Amino acid sequence: MRVFIPLVLTSIILFSSPMSAVASVQDAVLAGGCFWCLEHDLEDVPGVISAESGYSGGHVERPTYQQVSGEKSGHQEVVRVRFDPEKISYATLLQHYWRNIDPLDGEGQFCDRGDSYRPVIFTDGEQQSATARSSAEAAASELGVSGSRIKVQIRDAVRFWPAEDYHQNYAKNNDLRYRYYRFSCGRDRRLDAVWGQRARTGSDWASPVKQ
Repeated sequence: MRVFIPLVLTSIILFSSPMSAVASVQDAVLAGGCFWCLEHDLEDVPGVISAESGYSGGHVERPTYQQVSGEKSGHQEVVRVRFDPEKISYATLLQHYWRNIDPLDGEGQFCDRGDSYRPVIFTDGEQQSATARSSAEAAASELGVSGSRIKVQIRDAVRFWPAEDYHQNYAKNNDLRYRYYRFSCGRDRRLDAVWGQRARTGSDWASPVKQ
């Protein structure tokens, strides 16, 4: 038996299609040292749909972890954050990013040293670029330092390469190893020293904190 759906009902189904939700999803590609840590720090932020570890910024196609960590590919360890801009703005997401890195260190992050661990914001388009530049100024102001002290590079997005499967969701899949690594690397101790009570938060930018 052929079923006829009224035109009004058909319109409701079409306009409530998941495609409308998919179209609003945006990506942010962020480098902030070990991608295990940054992925874990950002994946549960309200409005974030997913966080995926990977590589970006280099000159080698399909880079491997060995190439990137060996400083042979020019890539940084990054996290591609997929988010719903109706639930969290790019600017607010960046506030979470800044409070989870050391923006005063351009030679790596925490115990991880080298170009592959440099902090970088890869921006997609002028709007993201302008927002990223404003966030860098706000971070400098909150920390009470000059803009030249901020070592986070802001550059145009290039291709994102997903990291190997064993790197994905590392913190959740390897809880004890992850916690030991994070503690021994001194990540949280340094975040507390830099950001104080605002470390690991996405709170609004504030007046300079005492260093």
